[in-house]
Amino acid sequence: MNLIGSKIDEVRIDGSLERFTSDLEKLKSFNLQAVELPVHGLDIILNGQINAPRLKATLEILQAFDFEYSIHAPNPLNLMDQKRPALHVDVMQATLEFARRVNAKVVVYHGGRFIPEEEFSVTGYRTLSTREKRSMLEREAVLLQTAAELYPDVTIAIENARPYLSQSPYTYAESIQDLKQQVVDIDRKNVRINLDVGHLYMTSRFYGYDLLEAVRQIQALVAHTHIHDNFGHAVHHFEKQQTHQLPFGRGDSHMPVGWGDLAIKPILDILLPEYQGLLMMELRSRYFNDIPASRTNLEALLAA
Repeated sequence: MNLIGSKIDEVRIDGSLERFTSDLEKLKSFNLQAVELPVHGLDIILNGQINAPRLKATLEILQAFDFEYSIHAPNPLNLMDQKRPALHVDVMQATLEFARRVNAKVVVYHGGRFIPEEEFSVTGYRTLSTREKRSMLEREAVLLQTAAELYPDVTIAIENARPYLSQSPYTYAESIQDLKQQVVDIDRKNVRINLDVGHLYMTSRFYGYDLLEAVRQIQALVAHTHIHDNFGHAVHHFEKQQTHQLPFGRGDSHMPVGWGDLAIKPILDILLPEYQGLLMMELRSRYFNDIPASRTNLEALLAA
């Protein structure tokens, strides 16, 4: 049976161990079985290194809970980074070390970005040559191979990315075929795919491909999932405020299951029963109190 869980939102806790503890207690009261921990929201890593006092305090808090854990690496972590590449390697290793310390089986990593989201407003739209992209892909592959070998007990799950209206393609992870090829090229048993169903829906609409066929192409490589809902409409990178996007059904909404029009059940029908990983609901913090309703809707899909 696949355990259903929820992420701890890194912005919601914002380094507060009191809020972290409170959210864990709330998720326990929701009868969830798994939690995705944000290493960045916990301030576990400072300038690429483990923050030992904060790690100790976090581990002490977790002793009171018996969730199964996965870890989300810091969103800006990019093993294609050109400015401070060694720092990104350090952050990845520190993330994996945290995963080992909490006995998490999976670390979610956003696929390398040719152009980081953080630089969109600085660089504007620019294209890279095929040679430049190939070099960046090869660098990321080598670094992930090394990380996988250092931490064979942890699966690094590369997440498929959402598109942006004025910047795509900014990462190979927007393309299911390219993401699959990168995992195949890395060729390590513990480097797999985190299937984010909301991102997949958006890219399928943006690029005009068959969503379910894309799932079939990667189903054997999926080790983790992010479950949330939206209406499939891409936005510009600067359109972040959900209160302005929701009336028009736009953006990467990360809504509770059943609130959008994403066909989640057909995706699960393809993945299950072979898929043995977690079903991790990844809702925005504004929907924290709707997690039980999302779980109920997800359980109904699983039972149908």
